[in-house]
Amino acid sequence: MGIPQQRARSRNGAGLPAVTVEQIVAEAVALTADTGLDNWTLRQLAARIEASPAVIYHHVGDREAVVSLVLDHVVRELTVPPETLPWREWFGLLLDDHREVLRRYPGVAYRLAMHGPPASCGGPIIDLGVRLLQEAGFGDDSVLAYNVVMTTACQYIALEDDQRRIAAMRSVHAQQYQAFRDRTDLPGLAAVGDFVAAIAGHPERVACFFTDLFQYAVQRCLDGMEQRLGRLREWDDTQ
Repeated sequence: MGIPQQRARSRNGAGLPAVTVEQIVAEAVALTADTGLDNWTLRQLAARIEASPAVIYHHVGDREAVVSLVLDHVVRELTVPPETLPWREWFGLLLDDHREVLRRYPGVAYRLAMHGPPASCGGPIIDLGVRLLQEAGFGDDSVLAYNVVMTTACQYIALEDDQRRIAAMRSVHAQQYQAFRDRTDLPGLAAVGDFVAAIAGHPERVACFFTDLFQYAVQRCLDGMEQRLGRLREWDDTQ
């Protein structure tokens, strides 16, 4: 006769607390902060809660189901400005907070740029943002205008996520572009070389580069929306 196999001990018998959805999500959020949203596996997550991947499947579902809950958690960290603010100021404050929060969780901004937030958590923000644009006079443009500015902001945050991973390559590229500074036959590249050299020589400007780039992108996007709003109002006046 074979040796009878010993039954696996329960978590309670092993002195471990019961696994909860909240615990799974908290550890998934922590993994996302540590390694990025797309760089951890269910097996790694299971190890964090001292359980098997099957336990995660039982409580939540597959990896995408866990990711959806991570997105929900992160979006709920965002601060929504008062709706009494003018639309442009409201979006400026909202997107500044997006950058502050999303930079803590690499990979989340890319997901939001591609798919938007889950309606369970993003719905109230979307409703208020679109409503402010409607009240400002964007009319049928309101939904597209909202999507453009939010996607633009998330794309630039996602770009920053990638750049932080390839700092060495960025340094090599910076040296290459600085070599064009004296090329009078290539004035565009010479201007880029001067720009890069001016930043590279000042560590504090290097540290602020992505902040400045983000602000420039968002403000120019809002400029375009403001121009569009002016044309929509002119069109309404002629009707």
